[in-house]
Amino acid sequence: MTDADLPIIDAHHHFWDLGHDRYPWLEEHVIPFRYGDYASLRRHSYLVEDFRRDHGSHNVVKSIHMEAEWDPRDPVAETRWLHELHDRTGWPHACVGQAWFGREDIAGVLAGHAGFPLVRSVRQKPAAAKSPDAFVAGAPGSMADPAFRAGYGLLARHGLHYDLQTPWWHLGEAADLARDFPDTLIVLNHTGLPSDRSAAGLDGWREAMAAFAAQPNTAVKISGIGLPGQPWTPAAQSGVVLDTIRLFGPDRCMVASNFPVDSLCASYDEIFAGLKAITAGLPPADRRAVFHDTADRVYRPV
Repeated sequence: MTDADLPIIDAHHHFWDLGHDRYPWLEEHVIPFRYGDYASLRRHSYLVEDFRRDHGSHNVVKSIHMEAEWDPRDPVAETRWLHELHDRTGWPHACVGQAWFGREDIAGVLAGHAGFPLVRSVRQKPAAAKSPDAFVAGAPGSMADPAFRAGYGLLARHGLHYDLQTPWWHLGEAADLARDFPDTLIVLNHTGLPSDRSAAGLDGWREAMAAFAAQPNTAVKISGIGLPGQPWTPAAQSGVVLDTIRLFGPDRCMVASNFPVDSLCASYDEIFAGLKAITAGLPPADRRAVFHDTADRVYRPV
C-alpha cells in the first residue's frame, strides 16, 4: 500500500458556522490561546467543503467531530446541528459532544447527546494549572473534584467515552479517574500537550504519559503538537509521535488534524505527510492501526 492509499480517519477536527452566533471564543471575545493570535480562525466559517479541500491528496475516508466550544448554555444544540450536517453531506461520521460534569443539568445534557446516533463521547476541559509547579491536587473543577466525578460517573449508563484535553502534569489525576471508573474509556486529546520541548519538559511529559497509559481503559490522539512560531516538521515531531506510540501501543493511538485550529501551525498536508514520514518504519498493520483502525474501533464511525 502506498502512502497515498493509506486510509485515514481524522479523529479530531471541528466545523463551525459563524452565522449561528453560537461560538463565544470566535464571535464575542478573544481568549488566551496556546498558539497565540487566532484572528484568522474568527474570520470565516469552516464547513465540510473547506475540510475536504484541505485533505488534498490524503485518503481521508471518515472523520470524528470534536465539539467546537459552542455556547455552553445549550451544548446539545451543536450535536443537533451536526446531525443535520451529516444528513446533508455525509460528514462527520461520529461526534464528541460538549458536557460540563459539575453542572446541575449534566444528567439531561448527557441523555440529550446520547439520544443522537453519531455521539460516542463527550469533552470537558477540566480546570488545569498553568505549569507543573502550579499544580494543586484536588483543585475545584479538576478531575479530582467530587462534583466533576459525580457527573463523570453518569457516562457509563449511556455507554459514552470521555475525551480529555489537559496538560500532561494533570495526567496523574487522569490515571486515577481511569482506575476509579474502569468501565469508561478516556481518550487523551492532543498528545498530552507537550509544549515544553526542553529535556526536562519532555522527561516530565513521558513520565506522565506512561502513568496514564498504564491504565488499560485509555487511548490517545496524536494531534495538536504544533508549536507557535516553529515549522511542523518530522524532525521536530518524531520523538513525541514515536514515544506516544511506544507508550500506548498502536492499538490505542490515532492520528488527527485538529483542523482548522492547527492550520495556525501547519497545513493539512504538512501534518499528514509528516505523520506518514515519521511512522514509515512501523509494520504496516501498526501503521494502519494508528491512521485508521484504532479510531474505527473506538468511535465506530458510520
